[in-house]
Amino acid sequence: MSVDRDHVLKEAAALLTRRATASMDEIAKAAGIGRATLHRHFAGRDALVRALEDLGIQQFGQALDAARIEEGDAAGAVRRLIDEAEPVAGMLAFLFAENQLYENGTNEGWNRLDARVQELFRRGQEEGAFRLDLTPAWLTEALYGLIGTGAWAVQDRRVAAKDMPRMVAELLLGGAERRTDTERRMKR
Repeated sequence: MSVDRDHVLKEAAALLTRRATASMDEIAKAAGIGRATLHRHFAGRDALVRALEDLGIQQFGQALDAARIEEGDAAGAVRRLIDEAEPVAGMLAFLFAENQLYENGTNEGWNRLDARVQELFRRGQEEGAFRLDLTPAWLTEALYGLIGTGAWAVQDRRVAAKDMPRMVAELLLGGAERRTDTERRMKR
C-alpha cells in the first residue's frame, strides 16, 4: 500500500492542533497507517514536527499572499491577513508552542514571513495608523500570539470560529492604534 506523505501530514496536523501531546501511535492511527509506516516516513516525532513546520510555513505564506498585504491601507491588510490565517490558526498555534523548533535558531522560512509581516506594521506606522512606541517586531509577535490564542479558544469552544478573526483584529488593532494623550486619558 502506498502512503501519501501529504495525507499523513494533514492528519498529523489535524490531531496535533487539537492534542499537542499526541503520541506517534495516535498520529499513525489518525492517518490510517501503522506506526512502522509512520516511522518509515518520519524517523521520529522531531522529524514529523519539522515536516509540519515546513507545511506551516507554506500555509502561512499562502495566507500572506492571499491577504494581499502590500495593497490598501495597513489596518485593512492586517484584517485580511487575520481572515486568511484563520484556517491554519490551529497549526500555527501548535508550531509556536513547539519549543524544539527554536533550539537551533529559527527556520529561515519563518524569518522571511516575519519580515513581510513586520514590513506591514512598519508601513502602518508610516501611514500614521499604528503606534510608534510598539516595534513592528512586537506587533508581529502580538499578531501571532493572538492568532494562536484564538485557535485554542475556538478549539475549547470558548469562541465561535466565525467570530475569532474579528475578535483578534479588534484586540490587536485597538491596542496598536495611535492615540493622542488626550484620547488615552479619556479612555481611562
